Amino acid sequence: MSQDTLTPPDALRVAVRVLCAFTAQAGDLDLRFTPSPTAQDGVAGHEAVTARRPAPYQREVPLRSRCGDLLVQGRADGFDPTAPRLEEIKTHRGDVALVRDNHQALHWAQARVYAWMLCEQLALERIEVALVYFNIDTHTETALTSWHTADELRQHFHDLCARYIRWARGEQAHRLARDAHLQTLSFPFDGFRAGQRDLAGATYRTHSHGRHLLVQAPTGIGKTMATLFGALRAMPAQGTDKLLYLTAKTPGRQLALDALRRLQPDAPAGRLRVLERVAREKACEHPDKACHGDACPLASGFYDRLPQARDEAAQAAWLDQAGLRSVALKHNVCPYYLGQDMLRWSDVVVGDFNHFFDLSAHAWALTVGEPWRVGLLLDEAHNLVERARQMYSAELDPLMLAALRKAPPPGLKASLDRLHRFWGTLGREQVAEQALLTELPDGLVGALQQHTADLSEHLAVDATAPDARVQAWLFEVLHFLRVAEVFGDHSLVEITHAGAAARGRAPRPHLAIRNLVPAPHLQPRWQAAHSATLFSATLSPMDHAIDLLGLPVDCARLEVPSPFDPAQLTVHVTPHISTRFHDRAASLDDVVAVMAAQYQALPGNYLAFFSSFDYLQQALARFEAAHPDIPVWSQSRGMAEIDRNAFVARFTEHSQGIGFAVLGGAFGEGIDLPGQRLIGAFIATLGLPQVNPLNEQLRARLQARFGRGYDYAYLFPGLQKVVQAAGRVIRGPGDRGVVILMDDRFARPEVRSLLPLWWRVERG
Repeated sequence: MSQDTLTPPDALRVAVRVLCAFTAQAGDLDLRFTPSPTAQDGVAGHEAVTARRPAPYQREVPLRSRCGDLLVQGRADGFDPTAPRLEEIKTHRGDVALVRDNHQALHWAQARVYAWMLCEQLALERIEVALVYFNIDTHTETALTSWHTADELRQHFHDLCARYIRWARGEQAHRLARDAHLQTLSFPFDGFRAGQRDLAGATYRTHSHGRHLLVQAPTGIGKTMATLFGALRAMPAQGTDKLLYLTAKTPGRQLALDALRRLQPDAPAGRLRVLERVAREKACEHPDKACHGDACPLASGFYDRLPQARDEAAQAAWLDQAGLRSVALKHNVCPYYLGQDMLRWSDVVVGDFNHFFDLSAHAWALTVGEPWRVGLLLDEAHNLVERARQMYSAELDPLMLAALRKAPPPGLKASLDRLHRFWGTLGREQVAEQALLTELPDGLVGALQQHTADLSEHLAVDATAPDARVQAWLFEVLHFLRVAEVFGDHSLVEITHAGAAARGRAPRPHLAIRNLVPAPHLQPRWQAAHSATLFSATLSPMDHAIDLLGLPVDCARLEVPSPFDPAQLTVHVTPHISTRFHDRAASLDDVVAVMAAQYQALPGNYLAFFSSFDYLQQALARFEAAHPDIPVWSQSRGMAEIDRNAFVARFTEHSQGIGFAVLGGAFGEGIDLPGQRLIGAFIATLGLPQVNPLNEQLRARLQARFGRGYDYAYLFPGLQKVVQAAGRVIRGPGDRGVVILMDDRFARPEVRSLLPLWWRVERG
């Protein structure tokens, strides 16, 4: 069939790399460390190899071929028409013999598909096929070659296509049924709550027109259900491939899963494939084993059993953590990596922010590489600013280097000592306890790159049993280098000495790159997403979020009025109390007295929020001493999940007492305590970040960029935490409660303007 024939509208299309990844992988899942180049190194390696080839060598040759109604497309790395010879170029580091068998089989499959396409296009009877492995460090080539007839290559191509077509036809039928189902999707309740219809409609319009929307909507209107309903209804007309529902914390994932269950209670034809993504350590069945077939039974033969597991997972459709685990263990494959594979074939993915926004986010890479048309729903979006700062920051702890030097692995002593000496020069140049730099220190990147090359070579030599210490240290250094590659005026370098006493244990300073303004990193993510709705109860003022998140200039905005009657919530400000750092000791008795008076007037369940664990402990000790008859319980540092659950479980319909917590921590948002489970909150802080050199640099950067340095660095983030914490009290139309804001600054106009409009704030 002519390559110029128009493709039918229902024809299947697939990229060569996707076809081969789906059909040609076999054997073990093998994640033993092998040093691999970055994407930039890969591009440079391809250019280096092809630049060596004389004319009439052809580079990046576009090719396409059909097998039935499947159109396969791709670009061959290189073709020498005089031989004729097709080259598939792969970059690597270390010994080429360490390339895993399953990887090499995949590379050969890709090369042979391209070779067939060339034979078909040029009417060749036979062709030489070459896998060219290029060492990015030594610039040496290793070529593996074989001759094939066109008939052999055609049969190979048709075998792969036949396996893929069966699956692809099923996917095409699923997509048609899914879209038909979504076009008739009904809201799963008798009616909308106040404000909920507006939010659902705005989300629908946003996703229908490929725009971005920022929404501030109060707790209790059903934001999760409204945004999911609106975005799902928009998917068919817009040809949306994936809807990613991303959250900052685990409870948000469960709310989304519950809403999705309710939206399709009978699992009709066309039901959505829903996938929950969790961190690898939470999905791992054998945390004591390494991720390769020689160590883990779920990695051994993984790709041989994956097709059957994939088929059943697709049929199951509901793949929350438990559902995915059940399918994976039935087929004896790793749940985490089955989930990674099912990311391609799912309609709605529920997970953490990092699955799309992290530097190495898999969903982000697929969105750009496929490419996909993706819709985003971001719950509790006010958290994304700080989470993104963490994602685009990096640290190097000198204690890790010191531990390796104390017992250096064979062959690494010289490299460790060399980096140790360079690190020492940085320490001597920066003698202050803390130095904040606007540029990367001279020579730092080069020294770390050389060190990573040494570490990579060491691990490559002993790849079957890598030293866990070396591997962990290498990953830290590689991440630091990745962040350093994108360093700019949005970040700074922090060099911190631990002090004289600690310096004996850590003779080198702590090195960190701190991101201050995540907007430049996030802008490409918004551009890649077809549409996005970001929502939270605390996004006021919206300019703050739009500026720091780098949202498009035409980002739509919506503020949903509160459905609650102001009479439901009593809000008091205590003008006689200051919780400023220097006033805390003197005001502790007043804080305790206000809390005790409220509790004695109306016994029940309360939360009390403080700015730090130290302040919390001081208040708790003073309260217990003065009022031993009132039940209290407290959040602790590094609280395990089981202990956090026990803390929340103390709040029942019939219990009474006060839970002490840190503002901005695990209990300041994301917990639901309706009715008598919580009737009030005491907030003994404005939540302002600590004034320190790093935050002062942040204030200065934000002042220079946006003209509101203090507000953006201190005031707005602090008040967002306050409003989130206070939002735990009124969760539904039947709730009644009280919030006591214990600081005189809450009475200031600039602070009052940041509190919800429906609050009636009283002094005294």
